[in-house]
Amino acid sequence: MKYQISKTKLIAPLRQRNIKYQIVLLAAVLLASCQFRENECVDFTDLDGAKDLKFQVISQHETDLSEGLPMNCYLPDGTSVWDYTEEAEEIEETDGPQPKKTSSVTGTAIVQELLKYGKQNKVIEIVGTYPSVDGQGNPVVLSGKVMLPKGRKPKRLILVSHYTVGSNGEAPSNCFSLEGILVKLGYGLILPDYRGYGITVNDVHPYLVMMETAINVTDMYFAVRDWLKAANMEPEKPEIYLMGYSQGGANTMAVEYLCETAYDDPSDPDYYIPIHRVFAGGGPYDVKATYERFVNTDTASYPIAVPLVLQGMIKGNNLNMELSDMMQPWLCEHIDEWVNSKQYTTGQMNKLLGTYVTHELLTEEAMNQTSDKVAELYKAMTENSVVTYNWEPQAPVYIMHSMDDETVPYTNATNAKARWHNANITYNFGHYGGHVKTCLRFIYTVQTLLEQEEAERSQYEK
Repeated sequence: MKYQISKTKLIAPLRQRNIKYQIVLLAAVLLASCQFRENECVDFTDLDGAKDLKFQVISQHETDLSEGLPMNCYLPDGTSVWDYTEEAEEIEETDGPQPKKTSSVTGTAIVQELLKYGKQNKVIEIVGTYPSVDGQGNPVVLSGKVMLPKGRKPKRLILVSHYTVGSNGEAPSNCFSLEGILVKLGYGLILPDYRGYGITVNDVHPYLVMMETAINVTDMYFAVRDWLKAANMEPEKPEIYLMGYSQGGANTMAVEYLCETAYDDPSDPDYYIPIHRVFAGGGPYDVKATYERFVNTDTASYPIAVPLVLQGMIKGNNLNMELSDMMQPWLCEHIDEWVNSKQYTTGQMNKLLGTYVTHELLTEEAMNQTSDKVAELYKAMTENSVVTYNWEPQAPVYIMHSMDDETVPYTNATNAKARWHNANITYNFGHYGGHVKTCLRFIYTVQTLLEQEEAERSQYEK
């Protein structure tokens, strides 16, 4: 298996090594590369025996949602939720090189519902670091955030894989993640930054390299689980939810795969992750099919996805090719400034690219699907697609996708349904508007489903 990173290769070092990390060194790295707030370290930062735990708390603060969601709460295009309130034009994918624009109502009503449900609650946000491995199995220290309801133990934990972000300011450790509204229901959230964000901001993010990112996400779960126990904040029920939208939707399914094939033995409690339910929305479950859509239609409605996917596949999988083999010279010249600097949101990067035409982004060889290099690239994409795994989801799953999605083609949803037709999956496909609006609908729907589950459990207990 050349391209799909072996879970055995990456997991084994964690079980075999007792890696020690100096807190002073980590703090220095954090101050150099992250945007953590100062003077906010309180209760959870001073636990007895904390230095021996894998999750090391760096900062903590309390967020008051009485006035709604904070300004630093962002949508998948980097827009603040407070700015997404007006009529706007959405891009509709067509067969031609230039996408057609159609007027569409934004998710104003859904935003207001999310704001309403965020009120009258206080969230404890805890930023910390934990050990994991990179794509070659080398030790690496990553960062992320834990969100807890104030004044009580969480009912359950939700392990969140976040959607595609461009700027480091959108990484969970540096903002208020939109999924944080679920804390008001009494749940605790674990939100990894992914490698390439947070304290590893100077690394190239291995975009859509599924197994590496899934292992990074589950490693944070293990570290936080033990930390919560030490803090006397372990959840009331051990079974967890998995959740993610867009990039996070695909990664959530990869996390489920990892949990059900590598962390599925209750007799090994140190490496066991019991899943209660899974929520995935708008995910690129089939990376190759997604990329082929860009090439076959010569249209990239979400143009930054083209260099993100190419860089993730080539560098994240150590392919025998250069970015210059696939991307136009002007794009190669600017990729470090526009993408790898982590200074711009995806919306801003799309504007910097300035085109929706695929062949203006790719070289002639990259557009030739019969070339040897494209064949190697497509093989890597296939083996990083969760729909190609020899596995059927076991836990109950809810998958949502909009047929109007201009960012992650709807073919991802239909391919997932065809591949996992025997699994316990509820599919919700409909005309829900564009990618961003459907993200709001997805999170609101997850909230509703959690509330329904709570009501049914309460009724049953009576």
